[in-house]
Amino acid sequence: MTVSFSEQTIAALTPEEVARLAQRLESDDYSDPFEGLQDWHLLRAVAFRRQELAEPYLYLLDIEAYDEA
Repeated sequence: MTVSFSEQTIAALTPEEVARLAQRLESDDYSDPFEGLQDWHLLRAVAFRRQELAEPYLYLLDIEAYDEA
């Protein structure tokens, strides 16, 4: 499964939309597990492209820095 979001999709997101996205992820009340995965990937894309919007919700991504050495 490949998930990608266009630059336009990410650029058009408002802080309110990202907050609703995070709220859905936090409540984890999806009828289909793929809906949750889609939201997670969208928040992850926002975190990479528009960090200021995703910063309050980074804990939902559970991304840990690692050392490749």
